Amino acid sequence: MPIVEGTPIWFELNAADQDAAQAFYEAVAGWRIAPSPMPEHGGYRVAEAGGKPVAGIRQSMAQAPGFPGWVVYLATQDVDAMASRVADLGGRIRFGPVDIPHVGRFALVSDPQDIVFAVMKAARPGEGHVFGPVPLGSEQTLGQGVWIELATPDPAAAFAFYGALFGWEKLGAMPMGEMGEYAFIGRGDLRPGAVMSSAITGAPARWNWYVHVADIDAALATARARGGTVLQGPDPIPGGSYSANVADPAGNRLGLAGPRLAA
Repeated sequence: MPIVEGTPIWFELNAADQDAAQAFYEAVAGWRIAPSPMPEHGGYRVAEAGGKPVAGIRQSMAQAPGFPGWVVYLATQDVDAMASRVADLGGRIRFGPVDIPHVGRFALVSDPQDIVFAVMKAARPGEGHVFGPVPLGSEQTLGQGVWIELATPDPAAAFAFYGALFGWEKLGAMPMGEMGEYAFIGRGDLRPGAVMSSAITGAPARWNWYVHVADIDAALATARARGGTVLQGPDPIPGGSYSANVADPAGNRLGLAGPRLAA
């Protein structure tokens, strides 16, 4: 069965120091990270949770400068058409479209607010184990992405843009007082995340993603011990779990979600 357009299907860190990134995220996210066994992948490292690939770490690319940090990959059936649509709607094609041997085809793009994301068609779309949206019901999603979050200076424009791309709609919102609203996005059964105002909240304008960890407090303690910074949380989220945001020692930001076992 084809993956629904707009489903998160990969998460990738552009790292200047792959060794340091690997050490940090293996400890914090509980991943097993190893170089891809395929030499044509050029030293690309694959993070696994429960023996299944969930994310990648690549060396900073000279041909695609200026994109540090994590990139969210969203599914499409036609990468070339989707990239052209991005440009038609006021975004930009930053890199590609290109094929990745044995993986699929992708393009790195940005929306009209210059926020980077990627669109991708996987070579074997039925094998995805990358994203299992909240609520966090079991250990089956440990180490996987469970939520994506767009902080943008213009939420209304973002809804128009991503709605035109993926058919996403505003599916309710949670008021955050002076920080505006946290508006949920999705289409049909796909409800991958939310949109908020970076201008009001002060959050960096970017796509963020949250990985499911077994113990949010232990993960935050490990992040601090490994030279990272806790930026927010832990804060309660629906379903009884907690969310937090951290920065690794290089400043790359990642969200965490999981229970408080000591509470």
